[in-house]
Amino acid sequence: MFLIKSFTFSPIQENTYLLYTESGDCIIIDPGCYYDHEKETLAAFIRDEKLKPVLLLNTHCHLDHIFGNKFVAETYGLTLKFHPKDRPVFDYAPAAGLMWQLPFDNYTGEIEYIREGETIALGSDKLEILHVPGHSPGSVCFYCREQKFLIGGDVLFRESIGRYDLPGGDGPLLISSIKEKLFPLPDDVSVYPGHGQETTIGYEKKHNPFLVP
Repeated sequence: MFLIKSFTFSPIQENTYLLYTESGDCIIIDPGCYYDHEKETLAAFIRDEKLKPVLLLNTHCHLDHIFGNKFVAETYGLTLKFHPKDRPVFDYAPAAGLMWQLPFDNYTGEIEYIREGETIALGSDKLEILHVPGHSPGSVCFYCREQKFLIGGDVLFRESIGRYDLPGGDGPLLISSIKEKLFPLPDDVSVYPGHGQETTIGYEKKHNPFLVP
């Protein structure tokens, strides 16, 4: 069974997620830790809970979701994984950081690409990969069917959706992706977004002004 710990990092207030099991193995998703004290906050939790990071995943590669990739990879000896269609977004991120006056050192190691239909496993616990483009070309969500939760990145927020005015964004595609890939999920699936508070699929079907007819 997955346990979920969230952290809110950086001036952009990005949600970083750590999924772990009783075995002590854990997955780090979208490490947005920008400042040294934020990196220490993440490391201290891992240390205090006696966890062993075994996977580093990005839902997408906008700068606020990848600030901490290099730190996590080097600290725990991990290889970064994200969808291949977000490689241009990843490569552009340092330039975006300078533009936003948030310079950072990008991850420079090997990249392993993940795709829809594949499964991320942590022991007997599994995450399904859903490709939900529109916010970025390679945005993915990680869905745990057994526990009914979704790590959603910047695809779907409480009463909102991800912005689509950045390079590679596509508003109509984002809306159709949500309706085709996420709305068929059970209404009681919890959505853990990249920013802001948790929501559910059912709540967004009823109340999201971008998606309700």
